[in-house]
Amino acid sequence: MPRRFAPAKVNLFLHVTGRRGDGYHLLDSLAVFPAVGDVVSVVPGEALTLSITGRFGGVLRAEPDNLLLRAARALRPEGHAGLLLEKNLPVASGIGGGSADAAAALRLLACYWGIETPLEGVALELGADVPVCLDSKPARMGGIGEILSPAPQLPRFGMVLVNPGVAVPTPAVFRARQGGFTPPAALPAGWVDAAGMAADLARCTNDLQAAAIGIQPVIGQVLEVLAGLPGALLARMSGSGATCLAIFATPEAATAAAAAINQPGWWCWGGGLYDPALADI
Repeated sequence: MPRRFAPAKVNLFLHVTGRRGDGYHLLDSLAVFPAVGDVVSVVPGEALTLSITGRFGGVLRAEPDNLLLRAARALRPEGHAGLLLEKNLPVASGIGGGSADAAAALRLLACYWGIETPLEGVALELGADVPVCLDSKPARMGGIGEILSPAPQLPRFGMVLVNPGVAVPTPAVFRARQGGFTPPAALPAGWVDAAGMAADLARCTNDLQAAAIGIQPVIGQVLEVLAGLPGALLARMSGSGATCLAIFATPEAATAAAAAINQPGWWCWGGGLYDPALADI
């Protein structure tokens, strides 16, 4: 059964740099992809269908406007296939799960249907976060998220992700955001270690964090727990929330730190970055 891993997308910082005339906000962010995510599979079918399983599968329904089905129809309107989604990531959680699933579906179905045309244009039509998820590689995001440039050279580091079991709709967070705009971050060409990277990222912000905490105060509790973990170099919310992250010196340290978190109803994960250069699952 052909299948593709859809890793989470984590924003190590997120600056709101302006606003377009059509109301879309302009952003500056550094996105990375940890080795945790959903799995999209395809089987032969006489129609285009979607089945959903996994820990968070019950939250979603295989409705006609599901992003995976929209991705499939955008790629080939009359295409037939049975899509299977193993939903391991929290829904509406600020780590790009839906966008990652759509990107994985595009890659998977393009191969399954023998389509060789570039996917970037189709990806952007589905959402501003979908293009960066196509390759699942660290990238600097600009514009509304669709302008991609190489990320600084990243050191080996670990990350803990925690979601407290609440959903935070992105539009509501942007509406609640107060204050002006933040200039794009000045980042070096790379970092030699996690401590140096965390120190530079600490001078950046997530401009949506305060608004998200106002909507779901438990996000503030998550950040306190993460900041208090031994070895945590930086704690911050990802995207529009409610998932938060902490950076550690190594993936092993992050795995151990995540195992020490024991909060009922919280989703926790610790480890390193996904390596798309390795064979896909």
